[in-house]
Amino acid sequence: MTAAVLAHLFDGDTRVVRRLAALEDPLGQAYDVLRTAPEDEQVEALNAHPQIGAGALSATSAQEQGDAADPTVRADLAALNRAYEAKFGFRHVIFVQGRSQAALRDILRTRLTHTREDELTTGLAEVVAIAKDRYGRL
Repeated sequence: MTAAVLAHLFDGDTRVVRRLAALEDPLGQAYDVLRTAPEDEQVEALNAHPQIGAGALSATSAQEQGDAADPTVRADLAALNRAYEAKFGFRHVIFVQGRSQAALRDILRTRLTHTREDELTTGLAEVVAIAKDRYGRL
């Protein structure tokens, strides 16, 4: 799989993506590569993803996240994203396919109660789930 395809699946040309491109089974090994990468590379992989509910999304992310017609939900997501990034030092990443933005808001509220270590582990697993789902839709 090429680095360009992987960059699409992982929302950016990160150091982890370039490392995965050299592997025979990049998606099968993605979680292990992410889990064992230096923390700055893990954070880079998380921060490559757009914020949930953000206005400027890639076409793929916009399709996955859907449209938040409710301005209150959009405002809540923006505030929760800021709080999450301030607390943990990286972007909140979640596999959104099929979930409403109101449901994502509730999940984000809960995830703000977790530890940084738990959120880093969860976020990396979510990055891989997103990539695998996107690959299945290519």
